[in-house]
Amino acid sequence: MRSESAPIRILVVDDHPVLREGIAALIKGQTDMKVVAEASNGQEALAQYRLHQPDVTLMDLQMPTMSGIETIIAIRDESPNARIIVLTTYGGDVQVVRALKAGARGYILKGHVHKALLDTIRAVHAGQKRISPELAAELADHAGEEELTAREIAVLRLVALGNTNKEIAAQLRISDETVKSHVTNILEKLGANDRTHAVTTALRRGIIAL
Repeated sequence: MRSESAPIRILVVDDHPVLREGIAALIKGQTDMKVVAEASNGQEALAQYRLHQPDVTLMDLQMPTMSGIETIIAIRDESPNARIIVLTTYGGDVQVVRALKAGARGYILKGHVHKALLDTIRAVHAGQKRISPELAAELADHAGEEELTAREIAVLRLVALGNTNKEIAAQLRISDETVKSHVTNILEKLGANDRTHAVTTALRRGIIAL
């Protein structure tokens, strides 16, 4: 059993070696925490988690083989008490909500690592949840709004790729009128003026990714 004075054991998961090195260097200067393992993708992360059972895991969202969200779900399925902090460049409110629903207990933008990472690790290890004030404000701005359905998101992804309504209808095997109805609903839910505005809003909020 780990003593109270033992350092917080950390797993760093990111597909960029330079970022992993930077985080390791930042943590190396702390007496109350240490990096015990690193992983470059979701499958490696799951294997390293099983091997080391870290106290806190730092998780990127955009990775090859398994996304960060999928990896968080896989780890939490095996270890429901796993304490995971998302560390990402993506700050959209929908992405934050997905991560929290998957079981993340903290969410930090990579640009805020030097300012917030160490305190967030300590807070999450102590059983708290931590989200930056900027992200909390973004969540509050969209609280209570009607979410896009899975089909509307599928239509929006195809819109973002430059498809016409007719092309979307063919790919999804639905009628042109149904596509038009979905697009109308998408514009209304996102408060968008047109298709381009809807796509930029969805990308910013993390509803879709290209």
